[in-house]
Amino acid sequence: MNLKVKKFFKPLIFIVTISLFVFLITTLTSAEKNPASAQRNLIPAVNDSLEEESLYDSMRLDTTGLSREAFENAIQGYDHLEEKGRIKNPDILSIIDFSLPSSKKRLFVIDLKNKLLLFNTLVSHGRNSGTLVANTFSNKSNSYKSSLGFYVTGDTYSGEHGYSLRLIGEEAGINDNALSRGIVMHSAAYVNEALIKSQGYIGRSLGCPAIPENVHRKVIERIRNGTVLFFYSPDKYYSMHTQMLAKDSINS
Repeated sequence: MNLKVKKFFKPLIFIVTISLFVFLITTLTSAEKNPASAQRNLIPAVNDSLEEESLYDSMRLDTTGLSREAFENAIQGYDHLEEKGRIKNPDILSIIDFSLPSSKKRLFVIDLKNKLLLFNTLVSHGRNSGTLVANTFSNKSNSYKSSLGFYVTGDTYSGEHGYSLRLIGEEAGINDNALSRGIVMHSAAYVNEALIKSQGYIGRSLGCPAIPENVHRKVIERIRNGTVLFFYSPDKYYSMHTQMLAKDSINS
């Protein structure tokens, strides 16, 4: 290579080397400042159902008796109501799992924000919904049956059963007669462990979710005014008629 060619390539090689060095330094610095973006393509997206399962698992809700299906359905309906702007207090989700007998603690009050199970207690079903297990449901007045589905909690009042909580049924034809039927959460002396020991099940209501006297005020205070309450059962009629849940997510 002659002298003229060497003089031409020397500065060119120097410029290319410097440019490459600057590029590498800039790239490494950017990655250090924002490691998440550098790895974005390496981390698979986590879908909603996996997040729900993770919450169920991380809280070890299976150990409490709450079924995974009840929880996942509750989350799905909760999301639907939140999209509609129906929830005033999104931190709390309550589930009554009617797949469990009344001798089990089947009311679960969950703090979604802090991932805590706040209450797990006994709760009644309607006298005509069954004896030990609730297996038939109705939205009709004077049926004395429980109504399944999603509710938003209303205000409190002092009535026949003392401190009580109004429940607003969110599903047309399934539980939207709750207010006119007087379906509320209240305390009842017949919801106690002693009755379970003596007869194998707690007392039954006229359709209201009655809870023990020693916790009712604390529970009602925590869930009142705009939280979601879900009455769950693997009931075929409900599965076929609810608009709150995707049909492919319901086990018929």
